[in-house]
Amino acid sequence: HAPADAGRVISIQKEGLSLASDKKQSFLHGAALLAGATAIVKVLGALYKIPLGNIIDDAGFGYFNTAYDIYSVLLMVSTAGLPVAMSRMIAEAGSLGRYGQIRRIYQTALCIFLGLGVAGTVLMTGFCRPLANWMNSPNSWAAIAALGPSALLMCLTSAFRGFFQGQGNMRPTSVSQVLEAVCKLVVGLGLAWFIMKQKNDTALAAGGAILGVTSGCLIATLYMYGAYSRARREMPKSQGGVSSFGQTAKRLLAIAIPITIGSAGLQIITLVDAKVVMSRLIGAAGFTQGQADTLKGVYNFAQTIFNLPYAFVSPISISILPAITAQLTLRNARGARRTEESAIRIMGLITMPCAVGLIVLAQPIMALLRGYTGDTLTTAGNLLAVLGVSLVFTSVVMLTNTMMQAHGFVYLPVMNMFIGGIVKVIVNYILVGNPNINIQGAPVGTLCCYLCITVLNLFTMRKVIRKSPNVPKHLLKPLLASLIMGGVAYGAWRLTAAVTASRLVQCALPIALAAAAYVILVIVLRVVTYDDCMLLPKGEKIAKLLRIR
Repeated sequence: HAPADAGRVISIQKEGLSLASDKKQSFLHGAALLAGATAIVKVLGALYKIPLGNIIDDAGFGYFNTAYDIYSVLLMVSTAGLPVAMSRMIAEAGSLGRYGQIRRIYQTALCIFLGLGVAGTVLMTGFCRPLANWMNSPNSWAAIAALGPSALLMCLTSAFRGFFQGQGNMRPTSVSQVLEAVCKLVVGLGLAWFIMKQKNDTALAAGGAILGVTSGCLIATLYMYGAYSRARREMPKSQGGVSSFGQTAKRLLAIAIPITIGSAGLQIITLVDAKVVMSRLIGAAGFTQGQADTLKGVYNFAQTIFNLPYAFVSPISISILPAITAQLTLRNARGARRTEESAIRIMGLITMPCAVGLIVLAQPIMALLRGYTGDTLTTAGNLLAVLGVSLVFTSVVMLTNTMMQAHGFVYLPVMNMFIGGIVKVIVNYILVGNPNINIQGAPVGTLCCYLCITVLNLFTMRKVIRKSPNVPKHLLKPLLASLIMGGVAYGAWRLTAAVTASRLVQCALPIALAAAAYVILVIVLRVVTYDDCMLLPKGEKIAKLLRIR
Protein backbone atom coordinates (compact mmCIF):
# COMPACT_ATOMS: atom_id res chain seq x y z
CA HIS A 1 0.00 0.00 0.00
CA ALA A 2 2.99 2.33 -0.40
CA PRO A 3 2.14 5.63 -2.15
CA ALA A 4 3.78 6.62 -5.41
CA ASP A 5 6.01 9.19 -3.70
CA ALA A 6 7.47 6.73 -1.19
CA GLY A 7 10.53 8.92 -0.69
CA ARG A 8 8.41 11.58 0.88
CA VAL A 9 6.99 9.03 3.32
CA ILE A 10 10.48 7.99 4.38
CA SER A 11 11.60 11.58 4.80
CA ILE A 12 8.69 12.40 7.10
CA GLN A 13 8.58 9.08 8.96
CA LYS A 14 8.74 10.63 12.43
CA GLU A 15 6.11 13.18 11.51
CA GLY A 16 4.12 10.41 9.83
CA LEU A 17 3.83 8.38 13.02
CA SER A 18 2.55 11.49 14.75
CA LEU A 19 0.07 12.10 11.95
CA ALA A 20 -1.15 8.53 12.14
CA SER A 21 -1.62 8.90 15.86
CA ASP A 22 -3.55 12.11 15.31
CA LYS A 23 -5.77 10.36 12.80
CA LYS A 24 -6.44 7.60 15.29
CA GLN A 25 -7.15 10.22 17.93
CA SER A 26 -9.55 12.06 15.67
CA PHE A 27 -11.50 9.23 14.12
CA LEU A 28 -13.84 8.75 17.08
CA HIS A 29 -14.13 12.50 17.56
CA GLY A 30 -15.45 12.63 14.02
CA ALA A 31 -17.63 9.60 14.62
CA ALA A 32 -18.98 11.23 17.79
CA LEU A 33 -19.88 14.39 15.84
CA LEU A 34 -21.64 12.36 13.15
CA ALA A 35 -23.34 10.18 15.74
CA GLY A 36 -24.62 13.26 17.58
CA ALA A 37 -25.96 14.65 14.32
CA THR A 38 -27.45 11.26 13.50
CA ALA A 39 -29.23 11.18 16.86
CA ILE A 40 -30.79 14.57 16.17
CA VAL A 41 -31.65 13.58 12.60
CA LYS A 42 -33.28 10.34 13.74
CA VAL A 43 -35.36 12.11 16.38
CA LEU A 44 -36.47 14.61 13.73
CA GLY A 45 -37.02 11.72 11.32
CA ALA A 46 -39.26 10.00 13.85
CA LEU A 47 -41.18 13.25 14.33
CA TYR A 48 -41.51 13.31 10.54
CA LYS A 49 -42.32 9.72 9.59
CA ILE A 50 -44.50 8.63 12.51
CA PRO A 51 -47.05 11.45 12.10
CA LEU A 52 -46.67 11.14 8.33
CA GLY A 53 -47.85 7.52 8.53
CA ASN A 54 -50.97 8.72 10.31
CA ILE A 55 -51.60 11.53 7.81
CA ILE A 56 -51.24 9.51 4.58
CA ASP A 57 -52.04 6.01 6.04
CA ASP A 58 -50.18 2.76 5.23
CA ALA A 59 -50.96 2.87 1.50
CA GLY A 60 -49.59 6.42 1.20
CA PHE A 61 -46.55 5.40 3.20
CA GLY A 62 -46.03 2.63 0.66
CA TYR A 63 -46.10 5.22 -2.20
CA PHE A 64 -43.60 7.34 -0.26
CA ASN A 65 -41.21 4.40 0.13
CA THR A 66 -41.61 3.26 -3.47
CA ALA A 67 -40.24 6.65 -4.55
CA TYR A 68 -37.40 6.19 -2.09
CA ASP A 69 -36.62 2.73 -3.47
CA ILE A 70 -36.05 4.22 -6.93
CA TYR A 71 -34.20 7.26 -5.55
CA SER A 72 -31.93 4.99 -3.50
CA VAL A 73 -30.77 3.18 -6.64
CA LEU A 74 -29.90 6.43 -8.40
CA LEU A 75 -28.34 7.81 -5.25
CA MET A 76 -26.23 4.69 -4.86
CA VAL A 77 -25.06 4.89 -8.48
CA SER A 78 -24.21 8.57 -8.02
CA THR A 79 -22.75 8.70 -4.53
CA ALA A 80 -21.76 5.24 -3.27
CA GLY A 81 -18.28 5.00 -4.73
CA LEU A 82 -17.14 8.56 -5.42
CA PRO A 83 -17.28 9.90 -1.83
CA VAL A 84 -15.34 6.83 -0.67
CA ALA A 85 -12.77 7.34 -3.44
CA MET A 86 -12.56 11.06 -2.62
CA SER A 87 -12.15 10.40 1.09
CA ARG A 88 -9.43 7.83 0.52
CA MET A 89 -7.46 9.89 -2.01
CA ILE A 90 -7.79 13.13 -0.02
CA ALA A 91 -6.62 11.33 3.15
CA GLU A 92 -3.53 10.11 1.27
CA ALA A 93 -2.80 13.57 -0.17
CA GLY A 94 -3.44 15.29 3.15
CA SER A 95 -1.08 12.99 5.06
CA LEU A 96 1.68 14.06 2.62
CA GLY A 97 0.77 17.78 2.69
CA ARG A 98 -0.32 17.81 -0.98
CA TYR A 99 -3.13 20.39 -0.64
CA GLY A 100 -3.07 21.31 -4.30
CA GLN A 101 -3.85 17.68 -5.09
CA ILE A 102 -6.77 17.82 -2.63
CA ARG A 103 -8.24 20.70 -4.65
CA ARG A 104 -7.72 18.79 -7.89
CA ILE A 105 -9.43 15.70 -6.47
CA TYR A 106 -12.45 17.77 -5.43
CA GLN A 107 -12.74 19.58 -8.79
CA THR A 108 -12.48 16.33 -10.73
CA ALA A 109 -15.06 14.56 -8.56
CA LEU A 110 -17.47 17.51 -8.81
CA CYS A 111 -17.53 17.29 -12.61
CA ILE A 112 -18.40 13.60 -12.43
CA PHE A 113 -21.04 14.23 -9.75
CA LEU A 114 -22.74 16.89 -11.87
CA GLY A 115 -23.17 14.56 -14.84
CA LEU A 116 -24.61 11.77 -12.69
CA GLY A 117 -26.91 14.12 -10.77
CA VAL A 118 -28.43 15.68 -13.88
CA ALA A 119 -29.07 12.24 -15.40
CA GLY A 120 -30.78 11.01 -12.21
CA THR A 121 -33.02 14.06 -11.93
CA VAL A 122 -34.12 13.85 -15.57
CA LEU A 123 -34.94 10.15 -15.19
CA MET A 124 -37.08 10.55 -12.05
CA THR A 125 -38.97 13.68 -13.08
CA GLY A 126 -39.40 12.86 -16.76
CA PHE A 127 -40.30 9.18 -16.38
CA CYS A 128 -42.14 9.19 -13.05
CA ARG A 129 -45.28 7.44 -14.34
CA PRO A 130 -43.50 4.60 -16.21
CA LEU A 131 -41.31 4.05 -13.16
CA ALA A 132 -44.34 3.90 -10.88
CA ASN A 133 -46.07 1.40 -13.18
CA TRP A 134 -42.93 -0.73 -13.36
CA MET A 135 -42.86 -0.90 -9.56
CA ASN A 136 -46.51 -2.11 -9.54
CA SER A 137 -47.40 1.03 -7.58
CA PRO A 138 -48.97 3.42 -10.12
CA ASN A 139 -50.14 5.90 -7.47
CA SER A 140 -46.57 6.62 -6.40
CA TRP A 141 -45.86 8.75 -9.50
CA ALA A 142 -46.24 12.08 -7.69
CA ALA A 143 -43.78 11.08 -4.96
CA ILE A 144 -41.23 9.92 -7.56
CA ALA A 145 -41.49 13.20 -9.51
CA ALA A 146 -41.23 15.34 -6.37
CA LEU A 147 -38.07 13.51 -5.26
CA GLY A 148 -36.35 13.83 -8.65
CA PRO A 149 -34.42 17.10 -8.04
CA SER A 150 -32.87 15.57 -4.92
CA ALA A 151 -30.73 13.33 -7.14
CA LEU A 152 -28.78 16.35 -8.40
CA LEU A 153 -28.72 18.14 -5.05
CA MET A 154 -27.40 15.11 -3.20
CA CYS A 155 -24.65 14.63 -5.77
CA LEU A 156 -23.46 18.18 -5.12
CA THR A 157 -23.69 17.71 -1.35
CA SER A 158 -21.76 14.43 -1.58
CA ALA A 159 -18.89 16.19 -3.36
CA PHE A 160 -18.62 18.70 -0.53
CA ARG A 161 -18.90 15.99 2.13
CA GLY A 162 -16.20 13.88 0.50
CA PHE A 163 -13.89 16.93 0.51
CA PHE A 164 -14.28 17.41 4.27
CA GLN A 165 -14.47 13.76 5.33
CA GLY A 166 -11.21 12.92 3.58
CA GLN A 167 -9.53 15.49 5.84
CA GLY A 168 -11.16 14.04 8.96
CA ASN A 169 -13.47 17.05 9.37
CA MET A 170 -16.97 15.71 10.06
CA ARG A 171 -18.49 18.96 11.37
CA PRO A 172 -19.85 20.33 8.04
CA THR A 173 -21.44 16.97 7.23
CA SER A 174 -23.04 16.84 10.69
CA VAL A 175 -24.49 20.36 10.48
CA SER A 176 -25.80 19.84 6.94
CA GLN A 177 -27.58 16.63 7.98
CA VAL A 178 -29.38 18.41 10.81
CA LEU A 179 -30.41 21.33 8.56
CA GLU A 180 -31.71 18.86 5.98
CA ALA A 181 -33.77 17.01 8.59
CA VAL A 182 -35.30 20.18 10.05
CA CYS A 183 -36.39 21.41 6.63
CA LYS A 184 -37.78 17.99 5.71
CA LEU A 185 -39.84 17.91 8.90
CA VAL A 186 -41.36 21.37 8.54
CA VAL A 187 -41.97 21.42 4.79
CA GLY A 188 -42.83 17.74 4.30
CA LEU A 189 -45.33 17.35 7.13
CA GLY A 190 -46.89 20.74 6.40
CA LEU A 191 -47.45 19.94 2.71
CA ALA A 192 -48.77 16.43 3.39
CA TRP A 193 -51.27 17.72 5.96
CA PHE A 194 -52.36 20.62 3.72
CA ILE A 195 -52.90 18.42 0.63
CA MET A 196 -54.87 15.81 2.57
CA LYS A 197 -57.04 18.51 4.08
CA GLN A 198 -57.66 20.32 0.79
CA LYS A 199 -57.66 17.44 -1.73
CA ASN A 200 -57.90 14.25 0.35
CA ASP A 201 -55.60 12.64 -2.24
CA THR A 202 -53.16 10.15 -0.73
CA ALA A 203 -50.92 9.96 -3.81
CA LEU A 204 -50.53 13.76 -4.02
CA ALA A 205 -50.02 13.99 -0.25
CA ALA A 206 -47.18 11.45 -0.49
CA GLY A 207 -45.65 13.67 -3.20
CA GLY A 208 -46.04 16.71 -0.95
CA ALA A 209 -44.39 14.89 1.92
CA ILE A 210 -41.41 14.00 -0.22
CA LEU A 211 -41.04 17.61 -1.40
CA GLY A 212 -39.85 18.20 2.14
CA VAL A 213 -36.92 15.88 1.39
CA THR A 214 -36.08 17.81 -1.75
CA SER A 215 -36.20 21.18 0.02
CA GLY A 216 -33.99 19.78 2.79
CA CYS A 217 -31.43 18.66 0.21
CA LEU A 218 -31.40 22.19 -1.24
CA ILE A 219 -30.71 23.80 2.14
CA ALA A 220 -27.95 21.26 2.89
CA THR A 221 -26.30 21.93 -0.49
CA LEU A 222 -26.27 25.71 0.05
CA TYR A 223 -24.76 25.30 3.52
CA MET A 224 -22.05 22.92 2.30
CA TYR A 225 -21.12 25.29 -0.51
CA GLY A 226 -20.56 28.08 2.03
CA ALA A 227 -18.48 25.79 4.27
CA TYR A 228 -16.37 24.66 1.30
CA SER A 229 -15.72 28.23 0.17
CA ARG A 230 -14.39 29.15 3.62
CA ALA A 231 -12.26 26.01 3.93
CA ARG A 232 -10.73 26.46 0.49
CA ARG A 233 -9.55 29.98 1.34
CA GLU A 234 -7.96 28.76 4.59
CA MET A 235 -6.19 25.72 3.11
CA PRO A 236 -2.36 25.79 3.53
CA LYS A 237 0.02 25.98 0.60
CA SER A 238 0.65 22.72 -1.20
CA GLN A 239 3.66 20.44 -0.86
CA GLY A 240 4.44 18.20 -3.82
CA GLY A 241 3.09 18.18 -7.35
CA VAL A 242 -0.47 18.10 -8.65
CA SER A 243 -1.71 15.32 -10.94
CA SER A 244 -3.53 16.15 -14.15
CA PHE A 245 -7.31 16.11 -14.40
CA GLY A 246 -7.15 12.92 -16.47
CA GLN A 247 -4.86 11.09 -14.06
CA THR A 248 -6.97 12.12 -11.07
CA ALA A 249 -10.22 11.11 -12.77
CA LYS A 250 -8.75 7.76 -13.76
CA ARG A 251 -7.70 6.96 -10.18
CA LEU A 252 -11.00 8.23 -8.73
CA LEU A 253 -12.99 6.02 -11.08
CA ALA A 254 -10.70 3.04 -10.52
CA ILE A 255 -11.62 3.16 -6.82
CA ALA A 256 -15.21 4.37 -7.21
CA ILE A 257 -16.51 2.12 -9.99
CA PRO A 258 -16.16 -1.26 -8.24
CA ILE A 259 -17.63 0.20 -5.03
CA THR A 260 -20.48 1.74 -7.00
CA ILE A 261 -21.11 -1.49 -8.89
CA GLY A 262 -21.32 -3.39 -5.63
CA SER A 263 -23.49 -0.88 -3.78
CA ALA A 264 -25.69 -0.02 -6.74
CA GLY A 265 -25.88 -3.65 -7.75
CA LEU A 266 -27.20 -4.59 -4.33
CA GLN A 267 -29.56 -1.61 -4.41
CA ILE A 268 -30.82 -2.62 -7.85
CA ILE A 269 -31.34 -6.13 -6.54
CA THR A 270 -33.23 -4.58 -3.61
CA LEU A 271 -35.37 -2.61 -6.08
CA VAL A 272 -36.07 -5.75 -8.10
CA ASP A 273 -36.78 -7.48 -4.80
CA ALA A 274 -39.36 -4.81 -3.90
CA LYS A 275 -41.06 -5.48 -7.24
CA VAL A 276 -40.89 -9.23 -6.59
CA VAL A 277 -42.46 -8.78 -3.15
CA MET A 278 -45.39 -6.80 -4.57
CA SER A 279 -45.82 -9.21 -7.49
CA ARG A 280 -45.81 -12.26 -5.23
CA LEU A 281 -48.24 -10.66 -2.78
CA ILE A 282 -50.68 -9.82 -5.60
CA GLY A 283 -50.07 -13.03 -7.58
CA ALA A 284 -49.11 -16.19 -5.71
CA ALA A 285 -50.25 -14.99 -2.24
CA GLY A 286 -53.62 -13.82 -3.61
CA PHE A 287 -53.88 -10.30 -2.15
CA THR A 288 -55.52 -7.34 -3.89
CA GLN A 289 -53.52 -4.25 -4.90
CA GLY A 290 -54.88 -2.35 -1.89
CA GLN A 291 -54.07 -5.16 0.53
CA ALA A 292 -50.57 -5.53 -0.91
CA ASP A 293 -49.98 -1.75 -0.63
CA THR A 294 -51.03 -1.88 3.03
CA LEU A 295 -48.85 -4.89 3.86
CA LYS A 296 -45.85 -3.25 2.18
CA GLY A 297 -46.59 -0.08 4.15
CA VAL A 298 -46.47 -2.07 7.42
CA TYR A 299 -43.16 -3.62 6.37
CA ASN A 300 -41.77 -0.23 5.32
CA PHE A 301 -42.62 1.19 8.73
CA ALA A 302 -40.81 -1.72 10.42
CA GLN A 303 -37.81 -0.92 8.19
CA THR A 304 -37.97 2.71 9.35
CA ILE A 305 -37.61 1.58 12.98
CA PHE A 306 -34.83 -0.85 11.99
CA ASN A 307 -32.93 1.96 10.24
CA LEU A 308 -32.78 4.10 13.39
CA PRO A 309 -29.98 2.18 15.17
CA TYR A 310 -28.37 1.04 11.90
CA ALA A 311 -27.74 4.68 11.01
CA PHE A 312 -25.37 5.03 13.97
CA VAL A 313 -22.94 2.57 12.38
CA SER A 314 -22.48 4.81 9.35
CA PRO A 315 -20.59 7.55 11.29
CA ILE A 316 -18.05 4.96 12.46
CA SER A 317 -17.64 3.66 8.92
CA ILE A 318 -17.25 7.16 7.45
CA SER A 319 -14.71 8.19 10.09
CA ILE A 320 -12.43 5.15 9.98
CA LEU A 321 -11.87 5.22 6.21
CA PRO A 322 -9.62 8.32 6.11
CA ALA A 323 -8.00 7.34 9.44
CA ILE A 324 -7.02 3.86 8.26
CA THR A 325 -5.98 5.15 4.83
CA ALA A 326 -3.66 7.78 6.32
CA GLN A 327 -2.08 5.20 8.64
CA LEU A 328 -1.51 2.75 5.79
CA THR A 329 -0.10 5.53 3.59
CA LEU A 330 2.44 6.27 6.35
CA ARG A 331 3.11 2.52 6.80
CA ASN A 332 1.67 2.40 10.30
CA ALA A 333 -0.04 -1.01 10.01
CA ARG A 334 -0.21 -1.47 13.78
CA GLY A 335 -2.06 1.83 14.20
CA ALA A 336 -4.48 0.88 11.41
CA ARG A 337 -5.31 -2.40 13.14
CA ARG A 338 -5.87 -0.68 16.51
CA THR A 339 -8.26 1.73 14.82
CA GLU A 340 -10.12 -1.18 13.21
CA GLU A 341 -10.42 -3.07 16.49
CA SER A 342 -11.69 0.01 18.33
CA ALA A 343 -14.25 0.61 15.58
CA ILE A 344 -15.52 -2.98 15.90
CA ARG A 345 -15.92 -2.67 19.69
CA ILE A 346 -17.71 0.66 19.45
CA MET A 347 -19.96 -0.72 16.70
CA GLY A 348 -20.83 -3.72 18.88
CA LEU A 349 -21.45 -1.45 21.85
CA ILE A 350 -24.12 0.38 19.82
CA THR A 351 -25.52 -2.36 17.60
CA MET A 352 -25.91 -5.33 19.95
CA PRO A 353 -28.26 -3.77 22.53
CA CYS A 354 -30.34 -2.17 19.79
CA ALA A 355 -30.70 -5.51 17.98
CA VAL A 356 -31.72 -7.38 21.13
CA GLY A 357 -34.09 -4.55 22.09
CA LEU A 358 -35.85 -4.70 18.72
CA ILE A 359 -36.21 -8.47 19.03
CA VAL A 360 -37.70 -8.64 22.55
CA LEU A 361 -39.74 -5.41 22.44
CA ALA A 362 -40.92 -5.57 18.82
CA GLN A 363 -44.63 -5.74 19.64
CA PRO A 364 -44.80 -2.96 22.28
CA ILE A 365 -42.70 -0.69 20.02
CA MET A 366 -45.00 -1.19 17.02
CA ALA A 367 -48.11 -0.88 19.19
CA LEU A 368 -46.90 2.42 20.62
CA LEU A 369 -45.60 4.02 17.43
CA ARG A 370 -48.30 2.93 14.97
CA GLY A 371 -51.19 1.81 17.16
CA TYR A 372 -51.37 -1.65 15.58
CA THR A 373 -53.59 -4.26 17.25
CA GLY A 374 -54.60 -7.90 16.71
CA ASP A 375 -53.21 -9.77 13.72
CA THR A 376 -51.65 -6.62 12.28
CA LEU A 377 -49.66 -6.11 15.49
CA THR A 378 -48.51 -9.73 15.44
CA THR A 379 -47.35 -9.36 11.82
CA ALA A 380 -45.64 -6.02 12.50
CA GLY A 381 -43.91 -7.42 15.59
CA ASN A 382 -42.63 -10.43 13.67
CA LEU A 383 -41.30 -8.18 10.89
CA LEU A 384 -39.42 -5.94 13.35
CA ALA A 385 -38.03 -8.86 15.37
CA VAL A 386 -36.46 -10.51 12.31
CA LEU A 387 -35.06 -7.16 11.19
CA GLY A 388 -33.59 -6.81 14.69
CA VAL A 389 -31.57 -10.00 14.13
CA SER A 390 -30.49 -8.62 10.73
CA LEU A 391 -29.18 -5.44 12.38
CA VAL A 392 -26.07 -7.20 13.70
CA PHE A 393 -25.10 -8.56 10.30
CA THR A 394 -25.86 -5.38 8.32
CA SER A 395 -23.62 -3.44 10.72
CA VAL A 396 -20.75 -5.92 10.41
CA VAL A 397 -21.08 -5.80 6.61
CA MET A 398 -20.87 -2.00 6.52
CA LEU A 399 -17.78 -1.91 8.72
CA THR A 400 -15.91 -4.78 7.03
CA ASN A 401 -16.64 -3.32 3.59
CA THR A 402 -15.04 -0.05 4.69
CA MET A 403 -11.99 -1.83 6.10
CA MET A 404 -11.39 -3.72 2.85
CA GLN A 405 -11.85 -0.50 0.85
CA ALA A 406 -9.32 1.31 3.05
CA HIS A 407 -6.81 -1.50 2.41
CA GLY A 408 -7.36 -1.15 -1.34
CA PHE A 409 -9.47 -4.26 -1.91
CA VAL A 410 -12.42 -2.51 -3.55
CA TYR A 411 -13.54 -5.38 -5.80
CA LEU A 412 -13.94 -8.08 -3.16
CA PRO A 413 -16.90 -6.54 -1.26
CA VAL A 414 -18.63 -6.14 -4.64
CA MET A 415 -18.65 -9.86 -5.31
CA ASN A 416 -19.82 -10.68 -1.80
CA MET A 417 -22.68 -8.17 -1.94
CA PHE A 418 -23.89 -9.48 -5.29
CA ILE A 419 -24.05 -13.00 -3.92
CA GLY A 420 -25.98 -11.81 -0.87
CA GLY A 421 -28.41 -9.82 -3.03
CA ILE A 422 -29.20 -12.84 -5.18
CA VAL A 423 -29.85 -14.89 -2.02
CA LYS A 424 -32.30 -12.20 -0.88
CA VAL A 425 -34.34 -12.26 -4.09
CA ILE A 426 -34.54 -16.07 -4.12
CA VAL A 427 -35.60 -16.31 -0.46
CA ASN A 428 -38.23 -13.59 -0.85
CA TYR A 429 -39.62 -15.11 -4.05
CA ILE A 430 -40.20 -18.40 -2.25
CA LEU A 431 -41.43 -17.12 1.13
CA VAL A 432 -43.52 -14.08 0.15
CA GLY A 433 -45.39 -16.14 -2.44
CA ASN A 434 -46.55 -18.49 0.33
CA PRO A 435 -50.00 -17.20 1.47
CA ASN A 436 -49.31 -18.35 5.05
CA ILE A 437 -46.05 -16.37 5.24
CA ASN A 438 -46.60 -13.51 2.73
CA ILE A 439 -44.96 -10.22 3.81
CA GLN A 440 -43.28 -11.89 6.80
CA GLY A 441 -40.89 -13.55 4.36
CA ALA A 442 -39.40 -10.18 3.32
CA PRO A 443 -37.27 -9.57 6.46
CA VAL A 444 -36.15 -13.21 6.37
CA GLY A 445 -34.72 -12.51 2.91
CA THR A 446 -32.87 -9.50 4.33
CA LEU A 447 -31.48 -11.59 7.18
CA CYS A 448 -30.27 -14.36 4.84
CA CYS A 449 -28.72 -11.76 2.52
CA TYR A 450 -26.58 -10.03 5.16
CA LEU A 451 -25.72 -13.21 7.03
CA CYS A 452 -24.31 -14.55 3.77
CA ILE A 453 -22.33 -11.34 3.09
CA THR A 454 -20.99 -11.30 6.67
CA VAL A 455 -19.61 -14.83 6.38
CA LEU A 456 -18.06 -14.06 2.98
CA ASN A 457 -16.52 -10.77 4.20
CA LEU A 458 -14.94 -12.31 7.29
CA PHE A 459 -13.49 -15.15 5.22
CA THR A 460 -12.22 -12.71 2.58
CA MET A 461 -10.56 -10.41 5.14
CA ARG A 462 -8.66 -13.31 6.68
CA LYS A 463 -7.32 -14.21 3.24
CA VAL A 464 -6.27 -10.78 1.95
CA ILE A 465 -5.44 -8.60 4.97
CA ARG A 466 -2.34 -9.51 6.93
CA LYS A 467 -3.28 -9.75 10.61
CA SER A 468 -6.88 -8.76 9.99
CA PRO A 469 -8.95 -7.85 13.09
CA ASN A 470 -10.83 -10.68 14.81
CA VAL A 471 -14.38 -9.37 14.45
CA PRO A 472 -16.26 -12.10 16.43
CA LYS A 473 -13.80 -11.81 19.35
CA HIS A 474 -14.44 -8.07 19.77
CA LEU A 475 -18.22 -8.55 19.62
CA LEU A 476 -18.48 -11.24 22.32
CA LYS A 477 -18.63 -8.95 25.35
CA PRO A 478 -21.19 -6.54 23.83
CA LEU A 479 -23.28 -9.58 22.83
CA LEU A 480 -23.18 -11.06 26.36
CA ALA A 481 -24.12 -7.72 27.94
CA SER A 482 -26.94 -7.27 25.42
CA LEU A 483 -28.40 -10.75 25.98
CA ILE A 484 -28.60 -10.18 29.74
CA MET A 485 -30.09 -6.76 29.07
CA GLY A 486 -32.64 -8.40 26.75
CA GLY A 487 -33.76 -10.68 29.57
CA VAL A 488 -34.32 -7.64 31.78
CA ALA A 489 -36.29 -5.89 29.03
CA TYR A 490 -38.49 -8.90 28.26
CA GLY A 491 -39.25 -9.57 31.92
CA ALA A 492 -40.07 -5.91 32.54
CA TRP A 493 -42.42 -5.83 29.53
CA ARG A 494 -44.32 -8.92 30.66
CA LEU A 495 -44.70 -7.60 34.20
CA THR A 496 -45.73 -4.16 32.99
CA ALA A 497 -48.26 -5.60 30.52
CA ALA A 498 -49.88 -7.55 33.39
CA VAL A 499 -50.30 -4.37 35.43
CA THR A 500 -51.28 -1.66 32.91
CA ALA A 501 -52.78 -1.35 29.42
CA SER A 502 -50.83 1.86 28.70
CA ARG A 503 -48.74 1.37 25.55
CA LEU A 504 -46.37 4.14 26.58
CA VAL A 505 -45.64 2.54 29.97
CA GLN A 506 -45.33 -0.96 28.45
CA CYS A 507 -42.66 0.34 26.07
CA ALA A 508 -40.87 3.11 28.01
CA LEU A 509 -40.37 1.35 31.36
CA PRO A 510 -38.71 -1.81 29.94
CA ILE A 511 -36.46 0.35 27.75
CA ALA A 512 -35.41 2.51 30.71
CA LEU A 513 -34.66 -0.51 32.93
CA ALA A 514 -32.81 -2.27 30.08
CA ALA A 515 -30.69 0.83 29.40
CA ALA A 516 -29.70 1.08 33.08
CA ALA A 517 -28.85 -2.62 33.16
CA TYR A 518 -26.76 -2.33 30.00
CA VAL A 519 -24.68 0.56 31.33
CA ILE A 520 -23.90 -1.44 34.47
CA LEU A 521 -23.04 -4.54 32.42
CA VAL A 522 -20.73 -2.55 30.11
CA ILE A 523 -18.77 -1.38 33.15
CA VAL A 524 -18.75 -4.75 34.95
CA LEU A 525 -17.76 -6.75 31.85
CA ARG A 526 -15.25 -4.06 30.74
CA VAL A 527 -16.70 -3.94 27.24
CA VAL A 528 -14.85 -0.67 26.54
CA THR A 529 -11.06 -0.64 26.80
CA TYR A 530 -8.77 2.16 27.98
CA ASP A 531 -7.58 2.72 24.39
CA ASP A 532 -11.21 3.15 23.27
CA CYS A 533 -11.76 5.79 25.95
CA MET A 534 -8.66 7.66 24.80
CA LEU A 535 -10.22 8.03 21.36
CA LEU A 536 -13.20 9.88 22.84
CA PRO A 537 -13.43 13.55 23.83
CA LYS A 538 -12.49 13.83 27.53
CA GLY A 539 -11.29 10.22 27.30
CA GLU A 540 -9.16 10.29 30.45
CA LYS A 541 -12.07 11.55 32.53
CA ILE A 542 -14.38 8.91 31.06
CA ALA A 543 -11.86 6.16 31.81
CA LYS A 544 -11.43 7.42 35.35
CA LEU A 545 -15.19 7.65 35.88
CA LEU A 546 -15.69 4.07 34.61
CA ARG A 547 -12.56 2.88 36.48
CA ILE A 548 -11.00 1.54 33.29
CA ARG A 549 -7.23 1.17 33.19
